[in-house]
Amino acid sequence: MALARARRRERGIDYWPGFVDALSTLLLTIIFLLSVFLVVQFFLSQEVTGKDTALQRLNAQIAQLTELLSLEKSSKANLEDTLASLRASLATAEGERDRLKGLYEGLVASGSQEGKVDALAGQLEAEKRVTANALAQVELLNQQIAALRRQLAALESALEASEKKELDAQTRIADLGQRLNVALAQRVQELSRYRSEFFGRLRAILSTRPDIRVVGDRFVFQSELFFDTGQAVLRAEGRTELDKLATALLELEKQIPDDIAWVLRVDGHTDARPIASPQFPSNWELSAARAISVVQYLMSRGVSPQRLVAAGFGEYQPLDLGQSEDAYRRNRRIELKLTER
Repeated sequence: MALARARRRERGIDYWPGFVDALSTLLLTIIFLLSVFLVVQFFLSQEVTGKDTALQRLNAQIAQLTELLSLEKSSKANLEDTLASLRASLATAEGERDRLKGLYEGLVASGSQEGKVDALAGQLEAEKRVTANALAQVELLNQQIAALRRQLAALESALEASEKKELDAQTRIADLGQRLNVALAQRVQELSRYRSEFFGRLRAILSTRPDIRVVGDRFVFQSELFFDTGQAVLRAEGRTELDKLATALLELEKQIPDDIAWVLRVDGHTDARPIASPQFPSNWELSAARAISVVQYLMSRGVSPQRLVAAGFGEYQPLDLGQSEDAYRRNRRIELKLTER
């Protein structure tokens, strides 16, 4: 008994697995939040781009109205200058008429120089005709100025309406962006909750295997669990593990609402050593074929194909940059990631 107590004291308490789980969960949360931020920015930029196009069209219309208003104001100024000139001419003509009229009346009263009186009478009539023409032109210019004033008032009203429309559009864009952010945040929170439940369930199902581990927001399976070397046909042992995964996915499909666009992405990875076999000319083909085999098997177990994505990365996303057999083994893997579509 003393020997048994000594051995228990030597073992102690192993806190390391709990620490690793806590650190993995923290890293998973940070990476997920970064992914959500990028998705939100993408959708928001798409929505704002469309509204920017509408604003550009409104700005172009406002520029045209402003230019037309400037031209109308310039034309009005020219007409007012012409009117002032005509009024000055009219005043001069009327003064000359009054002078001639005075001379004419004086001559008529004196009864002398009858020929000169007739000449002055002719000049007086000519001045009257000039005066009448000037008055007609003044009236015409007054009418044109009144019409220009009405056009200017209409243009100013149209300009105010355009500016109000632009302000309303900017207000709607800001409101739409706010509503979009709220909606995306709600969807992200819902998917985050289901993702956590799914990961917790997979941890409970698969935690007993040393060749399955969590890296960030992904479950990582060593390729040897599913496939023989250089092959893409599932082994019996791998199918057993995928049966557990399919069961968890089927339960998840029932729980997540239809309006949340989620998928399970299956990624195939190889090590850096080239394969170049007749069936798989490169590591690209091998990694893609393995991912497709996993997806097809999950479909055969009832998982909806709309919720599955297969991707092959070849040797270009290694976890370990070393060139040892252990590094090669770590890089030969199948990764599962629950993400947005």
